[in-house]
Amino acid sequence: MGALITFGDRGLVDNYRMKGKLMALKKINHETTLENIALKKNITLLRDDLSYIEMMARSGLGMVKKGDLVYRSVQ
Repeated sequence: MGALITFGDRGLVDNYRMKGKLMALKKINHETTLENIALKKNITLLRDDLSYIEMMARSGLGMVKKGDLVYRSVQ
């Protein structure tokens, strides 16, 4: 009976493994929640903040605006 309680289906060993899996899933859930919050902030900035849009266009797409000096280096 003791072996069944310890090693059986839903026994102590199985319970220990399930607790480990639960902790790993909670960690993944927390990381995903934090990522979603960051993405929501980014979406809000892209919808509403023109200076943020300009910064993203300049850094991410390499865009320039009228009057900027562009330097190119030949290698």
